[in-house]
Amino acid sequence: MSDSIKVQYDYIKNTRNVLLSFLEQLPKHVLHEVVPNFGFGCIINTHIHVADCYQYWLGTFGLRVEGLSFATKEEIENADVNWVRERFDKVDLIVQTFIEKYSSEWTMNISGNVKWQAEPWKTTPLWLITHAETHEFHHKGQIVTMARQLGFEPPDTDLAVIE
Repeated sequence: MSDSIKVQYDYIKNTRNVLLSFLEQLPKHVLHEVVPNFGFGCIINTHIHVADCYQYWLGTFGLRVEGLSFATKEEIENADVNWVRERFDKVDLIVQTFIEKYSSEWTMNISGNVKWQAEPWKTTPLWLITHAETHEFHHKGQIVTMARQLGFEPPDTDLAVIE
């Protein structure tokens, strides 16, 4: 199963790259323009939230890595697509480590504390990576919708060419 999960994540990275390449073409102010009724407000903040989600669930919760840095308000305000790419480079290393660690234990029970719950939360490594990946695609849909609402037509990010 680990080989399949690695291939699947490679597909996700390919799709992410299509989106990031499109976003590089947009003026920085457009990336920061607030679009009403979206949970993270603007394109750049939404994409940073996705990276931080991978870091939290796979890095902090799943791998028990301490000291991971999450985006500060100032970093978000100054972020551009290159900064987001660098965040995802770090995410890619976390995902690689996560896949290697749990390669033969995808359905084992793991638990840990989450700050918004009194009781420890129990899950499996397979659920954590599934959550992070589907979460990315949920927000990818929001990002391309925000771009359209701002007058920019994104490329097809659902049927990206697999290299």
